Amino acid sequence: NLKKIRTAMGVTQSHLAKKINVTGMTYSRIENGESKLDVERLKVISVTLGVEVAIFFDESLTDSVIKGIEEAQFQKLA
Repeated sequence: NLKKIRTAMGVTQSHLAKKINVTGMTYSRIENGESKLDVERLKVISVTLGVEVAIFFDESLTDSVIKGIEEAQFQKLA
């Protein structure tokens, strides 16, 4: 869910890796489920992306956030 939200917002892995003080490779492993993310870093990511932490654990909330992002982007183009 983290990857879905990050890409919908147009945020790079590199940007979030810097925010949580890890390498790009480590961040990639986190998104791919190969490495665990501690609570404090998850909070930093949620603040950076402007979403609640719970969204990362609930598929329907993730889809709802992404739909809102897409609608906002569409309205900017209109």
